[in-house]
Amino acid sequence: MATTIRSCLGAAAIALAMAIHAATPACATDVIADWPTIQMPPAPALKAVSIDPKSTALLLFDFMKSNCGERPRCVAAVPTLKTLHDRARAANMVVAYTLPGGGTIIDPSIAPRAGEVVAQKAGGPDKFLGDDLDQRLKEHGIKTVILCGTSAQGVGLGTGAAAAQRGYRVIYPVDCLPAESAFREAYAAWHMAGGGPPVTTKWVTVTRSDMITFEDAK
Repeated sequence: MATTIRSCLGAAAIALAMAIHAATPACATDVIADWPTIQMPPAPALKAVSIDPKSTALLLFDFMKSNCGERPRCVAAVPTLKTLHDRARAANMVVAYTLPGGGTIIDPSIAPRAGEVVAQKAGGPDKFLGDDLDQRLKEHGIKTVILCGTSAQGVGLGTGAAAAQRGYRVIYPVDCLPAESAFREAYAAWHMAGGGPPVTTKWVTVTRSDMITFEDAK
């Protein structure tokens, strides 16, 4: 009799567990299943920033006719780049470039000058790899970089994180890091504003080019 009661109780417990399981909505097991429910986070708060021109370099990375010239958002950003470039020149700042493969810059008015840092071997998203860019910046006493490049999800994330890991303070102006789409610019900006690893993002200031002021600039 006791055995029969235990068997009945066991069967009832199994039946109850199965019923509860059947009534419980299935949990998503990956981000693709969750995709329709995901909402964009709030836009990161942009911060005004003041920099010392003597220890800051403006980085203009991959703004070539062969890539930027084929991306409408990049072409639209060129006047903003030129304004920042001209301000940096007026403040006697170091301006560094990457033109992989000897590419032609999108606008001659922002072209490198004789003797400037031009990294032509740096081909991937991390422009420090495969080139002596880090050494040359530090030879100029550079401690802060204003990062401008195309595209945001490549240069923005790759070189931004790499610069922070190499000890630079990184200024990330969202209007100088165009990409193929607004979404790619958005997720790169969100990552650099704190969505990514704190070990790198704590050294990053996400801003807009007109929120950057130069100390002692006339």
